[in-house]
Amino acid sequence: MNHRAPTRVFTQLSLATALAILATTAHADDTTPSLGTVEVTGHAQTDAQADKARLDKVAGATSVVDNKEVEKGRAATAEDVLAYQPGVYAQATSGQSAAKISIRGSGLDSFYGGYALGIKYLYDGIPITGPGGTQEDLLDMAAVDHTEVLSGANAFEYSALNLGGAINMVTHTGYTSPGNYVRLEGGSFGYKKEQLSTGGVVGDSDYYLSVLHNERRGYQDDSPNHGNDVIANFGHVFNDKLETRVTFRYRDEVNTNASPLTLYQIKHDPTANNYRWVRKKPGTTLLGSTTTYTFDDNAKLEVGLGYHHYTLTDGLHYYANPGQWDSTDFSTSVRYLRKGDSLFGLPSDTTLSFSSTILEPGNEKVRDPNTWALVQKYNFASSRDTVFSLGNELQLTDRTWLTTGLSLANTRRDVRSTYATNANTSEFPSAVDYDDWNLAPRLGFRYALTPGLQLYGNVSRSIDPPVTWYYSTGPVSNPYVTPLHAQKANTVELGIRGSQGIFDGSLTVYRSWVQGELLSAVIAEATATSNQVISDTNASGTIHQGVELGVNTRLWTGSHGASVNWRQAFTVNDFYFRNDPTFGHNQLPGLPRQVYQAALQYQHPSGFYGEINMNHASSYYADFANTVKAPEYTIFGAKVGYQAPGQRWNVFLDARNLTDKHYVTATQTTYDLKGVDSANFYVGDGFGVTTGVSYRF
Repeated sequence: MNHRAPTRVFTQLSLATALAILATTAHADDTTPSLGTVEVTGHAQTDAQADKARLDKVAGATSVVDNKEVEKGRAATAEDVLAYQPGVYAQATSGQSAAKISIRGSGLDSFYGGYALGIKYLYDGIPITGPGGTQEDLLDMAAVDHTEVLSGANAFEYSALNLGGAINMVTHTGYTSPGNYVRLEGGSFGYKKEQLSTGGVVGDSDYYLSVLHNERRGYQDDSPNHGNDVIANFGHVFNDKLETRVTFRYRDEVNTNASPLTLYQIKHDPTANNYRWVRKKPGTTLLGSTTTYTFDDNAKLEVGLGYHHYTLTDGLHYYANPGQWDSTDFSTSVRYLRKGDSLFGLPSDTTLSFSSTILEPGNEKVRDPNTWALVQKYNFASSRDTVFSLGNELQLTDRTWLTTGLSLANTRRDVRSTYATNANTSEFPSAVDYDDWNLAPRLGFRYALTPGLQLYGNVSRSIDPPVTWYYSTGPVSNPYVTPLHAQKANTVELGIRGSQGIFDGSLTVYRSWVQGELLSAVIAEATATSNQVISDTNASGTIHQGVELGVNTRLWTGSHGASVNWRQAFTVNDFYFRNDPTFGHNQLPGLPRQVYQAALQYQHPSGFYGEINMNHASSYYADFANTVKAPEYTIFGAKVGYQAPGQRWNVFLDARNLTDKHYVTATQTTYDLKGVDSANFYVGDGFGVTTGVSYRF
């Protein structure tokens, strides 16, 4: 996504009035009920506000997180950034970038500390998700201005066909973070974070450069982690038709993941650590560029290129056979956008796009922990994800828009066991070349009840292909390749969003009929002398359905501009098997059935702010047989701070888990625990305090 100096301006009005003004000042082909001539002056619209206005034209659930608001408190993990987003479950494990992130049950049982599943992640429209999934080191979301969340098929514009949709993180530029900036955070469990950045605009160019270091001793015993980031962003406007932007990211980190515990340990000894499980990521590099050309008729051509190299050494100091991953993704995206056309005599916008990510090269190596000799090797080279899409938005009336789209997706997974010290004696092959084509249609609508309130709905199809390493889960003693196929789902979604009086927010309900859901289960827990054994499979039919509610309420406004807001996010997750031969209608494990987050926020015009908040999650099963549950929990927090006028400097104190609750933040998904407590539960942090200060000069 390209960023230029913002040109649109708004006054400090109520949200309903601002949305009404936005409706009247939108581009000519997006006609809305006339409100007459409005003349306004005020501050320039930010990039986050512009992207929020763009995503409000999607016929489905979307949201934008302004990271400036997140940085009023601790900003350490994706859990901090994605809080209060209905339908999104984000919980840090071991207090680091390793996280459980799921949208609508996507990647339901993904493990933590290596790869994230079920969501397409991008930086500035350049994917960091490829045929091998998403390594979690770049999910620290450093140096990000704002974050776009597009649930399910609403991520159509990013060629994301996943059940969970897409998360696009937009890096700071010289426009959004000008001048020199320093930020320091520190707190409980040895947490430290230091960042230095500089940015600016020189003529028709802008630049941004950030360096960052983070470290943490850990809540559990012997679970330290540390990492470093270098981030750069450069943009240039050649003329009123041609502009380009280049983004660079580099991160290295070493994490000692704390082990999962038993429920008994979490209750009585939550800082215990059963083993040291070290992951080294010596250097992940993302280099991307996006170039936009505007034609004389205002049609646009956007071309994106990406290079993403990532490595991982996993299981040091613990696993019987550590693993190494080394992969490179090359991505290409082309979008042609036509606005202001006429179709059947009605205003029409059309988008034609192509997206491709190819893994070349890519491999997984299993090593002997004592001699480091090669024990087993899989090659993933030439695996790819390719999507062709055609979309249209047709304005039927002054208040009604019809959205149509069709994607053609090609998935190839070339997975080969090229070396093994043991022979494959299983019924499964030693190589799989999976090459599949699928159609994914989308049909949606928007209806403006008022200029600030709209109904929306859609029906869509999602395609989630298996990641490469899902195939290569055979134990060292029997190195087979598991034959798998894509997970597919049909989804119906209805919702309402906008503002009315003191309320602002959205409500969405959805139901997905999933076939061949990709699920993993721990068959045998790890021991001091053996690796954990995981089974990956395409399940029988499942249902994912839920309710997503996010609402902000202006409870009080003082005569001098002080305010009290009540922010809430409530998610209902109802995921279950449909007549499975073994599990019948059992609930799918791994996510709470209800999640509720709330914050009561006070803001004074002088810059002082305060907040009390709570986070509640209901109990949920840890195994497919539904015999053991992670207990429900409610934790409380508080935050105070001061932000100087003009946001030149900020200081804050952020306290979490005020009652020192011992609780489960995530689980390992298992097959059948037979009602027995076992070490499959990740513990949340105890009471902790973080303080921070930032200064711009």
